[in-house]
Amino acid sequence: MGEHRTEEQPLDENVSTEAGVDEAPAAEAADAVELDLEQLQAKAAERDEYLALAQRTQADFENFRKRAARDAQIALERGTAKVVKELLPALDNLERALAAAEAQEADSEHHLTAGIRLVQKDLAGALERVGIEAFSPKGEPFDPNHHEAMVSQPVEGAESGTVVEVYQQGYRLNGTVIRPARVVVAA
Repeated sequence: MGEHRTEEQPLDENVSTEAGVDEAPAAEAADAVELDLEQLQAKAAERDEYLALAQRTQADFENFRKRAARDAQIALERGTAKVVKELLPALDNLERALAAAEAQEADSEHHLTAGIRLVQKDLAGALERVGIEAFSPKGEPFDPNHHEAMVSQPVEGAESGTVVEVYQQGYRLNGTVIRPARVVVAA
């Protein structure tokens, strides 16, 4: 009789069952999905890293822009202060010339004096337009941050430490003293 196989006999090892055939491709598919998932996670991490870098760069640029604007403003104020310091002696001399001319022409206004007065007013107006403020502290308490004491002397009727006379007015740029007022202080 020929070979007859019974159900109890084992199957040939080379013959696959239906379940065995499905297991190999399923495992490969699971491995491929896992690999794809790892690649996606790596790409997401890389994206997050680039996003954080872009945000830091944007913040750094914004800080740079603000710092540059602030530095430009400070440089502008320094330049203005430097020009003003150069112009103040000329303005002072104009005021002295006017005072001398007015003393000589007590009775009438001379055309030269009127011309000098216009130049003085134009110069003072130009300084005001760029933020320069003149101050004359007569009657105020002496403040060494804003005033330069030229003389300290007893003055009848004045409280000690009070500015009683201003030799030369002071100038400020946005609250910062460019030149202190030169004053006489009551002792």
